[in-house]
Amino acid sequence: MTISLTKKLIGATVAAGVIVALAGCGSAPAPASSTNAKPADANFKPCLVSDSGGFNDKSFNESAKIGMDKAGTALGVKPIEVESKSDNDYKSNIDTLVTGGCTLIIGVGFKLDAAIADAAIANPKLHFGIIDSMADPKNTGKPASTNIKPILFDTAQAAYLGGYAAAAWSAQAGGNKVGTFGGLQIPPVTIFMDGFVDGVKKYDEDKGAKVESFGWDAATQKGSFTGAFAANDTAKQTAQGILDQGVDVILPVGGPIYLSASAALKDGGKKTVMMGVDSDLAVADPSVADQILVSIMKRIDSAVYDTVTSTAKGSFDPTPYVGTLENKGVGLSSFHAFESKLPKGLTDELTALQDKIIKGDIKVVSPSSPK
Repeated sequence: MTISLTKKLIGATVAAGVIVALAGCGSAPAPASSTNAKPADANFKPCLVSDSGGFNDKSFNESAKIGMDKAGTALGVKPIEVESKSDNDYKSNIDTLVTGGCTLIIGVGFKLDAAIADAAIANPKLHFGIIDSMADPKNTGKPASTNIKPILFDTAQAAYLGGYAAAAWSAQAGGNKVGTFGGLQIPPVTIFMDGFVDGVKKYDEDKGAKVESFGWDAATQKGSFTGAFAANDTAKQTAQGILDQGVDVILPVGGPIYLSASAALKDGGKKTVMMGVDSDLAVADPSVADQILVSIMKRIDSAVYDTVTSTAKGSFDPTPYVGTLENKGVGLSSFHAFESKLPKGLTDELTALQDKIIKGDIKVVSPSSPK
């Protein structure tokens, strides 16, 4: 089954299910073509700065880079892309892009919030974008400057479907336990965890089941975190702590920490499966494809592409973009190799749930959802 389209970008095809492609800010971005569409401003120079996870995280940084590269190809311009090695690099990297003549600078991730806000205020004639943030470090309820476009995703909606699927898988396996853990306890991470555990609860309600969730309590907003996005011993130990509960499905939320979860799975004898976030992880990293039940995606690539190409045409719009199930900015990937092993009727149930969320019959809420 496919609730959202990722393979189209990679060049593969989805065999069955509901195909979903990001609709950008209400309409789907035009695909890149071999014919260059020159920017309205001959000096247009799009630029991208990663967070400390780097562009090879198989997650949100890499997805943003894919979107930027695709836009550059379509426009016939060469983007400047700077990778941050640590949190201390954000300000200096953005300053370098400003002095380097960039006219649109997009920061990848919540951790660049303050640096993007400061740069936008200091450079009102330039355009900025920020992924997973309002660029509102003072919590005023709006971006720090009118030259910033927030690129946000109501990922709780897709994670709700993921949690339901995880619960169904665990019930079929007989363990009736699932779990999740995160990198940093920040809104772009906890929004996945909120939706996930609520989706598990929905399955229990619908089926009269008793699938338990470990690693996150949505009511208290407390759970298991590694303290960073690095794949290291701490992340592996955190994953192992969840696996020790006897879970059938584990959801690591935080870029490269999925590698630590994968390593912990390989060390154990139990046939636990993993879920991906942001990108279709089974496609982005084939080395873990046999462990990935499904991925909870947000189409950062298409949102970046749309923002860059629109700005290049002289149509910069600071209105926040919010990806939802309705505009196809978030969704589930294909179940890939697990498609034929799913509980009978699950794909139809997920489609029905998605429709109810879109219609407003089911309200998926998280303290971290975009306002």
